[in-house]
Amino acid sequence: MTYTFGLDTFGDRNSGTDGTPLSHAQTIRNVVEEGVFAEQAGVDFFGIGEHHTGYFPMPAGDVVLAAIAARTGRIRLGSAVTVLSSDDPVRVFQRYSTLNAISGGRAEVILGRGSSIESFPLFGYDLADYEELFEEKATLFAELLKGGPVTWDGKTRAPLLHQDVVPHTESGPFPAWIGVGGSPQSVVRAARLGFSLMLAIIGGPPARFAVYSELFQRALEKFGRPPLPVGVHSPGHVAATDEQAKAEFWPRWRDIIALIAPERGFAIPTEESFDWETGPHGALYVGSPETVAQKIATNLRALGATRFDLKYGMPGLTHEQLMTNIELYGHQVIPRVRELLS
Repeated sequence: MTYTFGLDTFGDRNSGTDGTPLSHAQTIRNVVEEGVFAEQAGVDFFGIGEHHTGYFPMPAGDVVLAAIAARTGRIRLGSAVTVLSSDDPVRVFQRYSTLNAISGGRAEVILGRGSSIESFPLFGYDLADYEELFEEKATLFAELLKGGPVTWDGKTRAPLLHQDVVPHTESGPFPAWIGVGGSPQSVVRAARLGFSLMLAIIGGPPARFAVYSELFQRALEKFGRPPLPVGVHSPGHVAATDEQAKAEFWPRWRDIIALIAPERGFAIPTEESFDWETGPHGALYVGSPETVAQKIATNLRALGATRFDLKYGMPGLTHEQLMTNIELYGHQVIPRVRELLS
């Protein structure tokens, strides 16, 4: 079985070594350097998630990915995720088919409904239309991936009649995933439309998502589709020792969850809950290379998944800490996971 390993970032705003937040512009430039370094470290995929806030100043990840593509030659590049509900499927397809051209066929896209909803008021969308927006736009995106003129009609954008959408891809469709945080309906939708499944697991026991992997494969069979991969996206931080990783990550995790908790309905983390989440049964991959590798291998097996993307970084961490994370993940964690799964 072939396993792939990626890194995802939301463009988490960096701080300097003195704790002073860096500018949004410097944080974005740092992400470019991190993506280039990820290839040098042996990482398979580098993803950038769309956000529109001061602590995640990353509204145009495809532009940043294009900058990385121009300086790399192997690593796959994509979104993690693109909020399709508040975007236009044609424009998303065009941006990532352009990235696919620049990178020589290395583009991917992960589509999401928007668990972070700041893009809805920003672009004038009503949250009351949350489900309908994603259903219609995901259906249109699946049609766009097929290539050729597109005919489509719906309520959320203007219809298309035999519309040629450019640029054309050179070697068939680029990989496309739907990010799912725990909705069975979203799992079935991914199978119905022919998207791969990316499980976004940010809290609680990862093993509870095994039922979604099983549902996905059953749904693919029902819809007459071939097997498609299942991936896992989870937060974490790698340092030389467990103690160092936790000390660096904990205050940043506590602060960002406390900030977004009112909007997302999260509980405020405590040191006890953090210790549990970073333990063997929790969702955070924080620790030494051996600790993180053991946990990744265990959960890939449990979930029937062949892809793992570590969402690295937190607002307030330094660029140097993130580069160390990338180096350890690429040079030590990934080889160790492959060894454990062989």
